[in-house]
Amino acid sequence: MTRFEGTLPALVTPFRGGAIDETALRELVERQIAGGVTGLVPCGTTGESVTLSESEHARVVRVVVEQTKGRVPVVAGAGTVSTAHTIHLAELCRDAGADGLLLVCPYYNRPTQAGLEAHFRAVLKAVPLPSILYNIPGRTGVDLGVETLERLADVQEIVGIKEATGNVLRSAQILARCGERFTVLSGDDALTLPVLSVGGRGVISVTANLLPKETSEVVRLWNAGKIAEARALHLRLMPVHESMFVEANPGPIKAAMAARDQLAPEIRLPLVWPAAESLAKVTKALSAAGLA
Repeated sequence: MTRFEGTLPALVTPFRGGAIDETALRELVERQIAGGVTGLVPCGTTGESVTLSESEHARVVRVVVEQTKGRVPVVAGAGTVSTAHTIHLAELCRDAGADGLLLVCPYYNRPTQAGLEAHFRAVLKAVPLPSILYNIPGRTGVDLGVETLERLADVQEIVGIKEATGNVLRSAQILARCGERFTVLSGDDALTLPVLSVGGRGVISVTANLLPKETSEVVRLWNAGKIAEARALHLRLMPVHESMFVEANPGPIKAAMAARDQLAPEIRLPLVWPAAESLAKVTKALSAAGLA
């Protein structure tokens, strides 16, 4: 069975003059791989997927796949509010060369658990790629239950779950009920170490866009049995992780990257560039971690 584990950055989408900045995106891919990440996740929440046109969505995935050159897997975001549209985006991602899919629970329309199950079954019957389900009820308004995930265990294309409930108990419940059937990945950088401690296998990371080496090192140290060192580094990074959400993601991470000339200071409406006080908090957090 395909496994996606370790540190997989949820890539930002760099813009310049309102268009995708392909040069900056390719440079981002190279920095991530040089930093030791184990996979790349374009076109998720952090990649502003909901404001990308279909052609832009496919182009971002294709650029990431081209630049990666098979060195690590590319897991492309494809989830939307509509099952039919999700299938269409999944087809575009497959045709662009993605190795797998990240499928968020349909947002806004708030399907029942039966609806969620039917949605994921339909998508993966149509586009049978290895997939990570993405549970983030704070953004979607719906929570993928553990029992629903258990019922989906027969769908072999589902290989993992990005757990972003903000509750380590949920990760523990999934592992207790489903064992090794699904790879559990933290959807919150601040919870990477706690999720690893209950049997998780990594993180889909926002912070890694800026600090791929450091975020990857936490997971590597843990897997090497160097628990105290992993804990010390995780705690050092905590102020940075928390600062990435002083405003809606990806505003703070893009601001931190722009400060290092890694991309232009652009984000798409309805998000706006972070306020000065938010930028100050990001800078303070990086300084506190010795990473400014």
